Amino acid sequence: MFLVKQKSLYQLALEKFETGEKSVLRELEAPYIIDRVRNGLSLEEFDSARELLAVSEERLGGLLGMSRATLHRRKKAGHLDRAESDRLVRYARLFSKATAALGGVEGARSWLGSPAVAFHDECPLDYADTEIGAREVEALLGRIEHGVFS
Repeated sequence: MFLVKQKSLYQLALEKFETGEKSVLRELEAPYIIDRVRNGLSLEEFDSARELLAVSEERLGGLLGMSRATLHRRKKAGHLDRAESDRLVRYARLFSKATAALGGVEGARSWLGSPAVAFHDECPLDYADTEIGAREVEALLGRIEHGVFS
């Protein structure tokens, strides 16, 4: 089992909230996130997730199903659409679970971005591009967190 040496993503998100910074990550468990997703999350949320995952704009846009042209349009509009927002919350949820299971932000980033046999040599970020794939990634993280051999 990994020792938790860094604050969990949820704790970091709570600190952001307490200091006035907005973050979708704080609201992952809250019912009111639904309205925010339905109305489209802001580009600030996109940038926050990109920084946490340590990926480029193009990479995160691709994970959310956006082409470069669509990403450019979203930047002009200042917000994501409903489906993109839903996918962004999916990745934020996975990152939060990976941070808890793997003992910190760096471990989560590394694991999510590395090919895994369990996902047919795809990295968990890519495998989670569908809801079913995301559930499989969450299930494996749960087994890791509870020390179950997989």
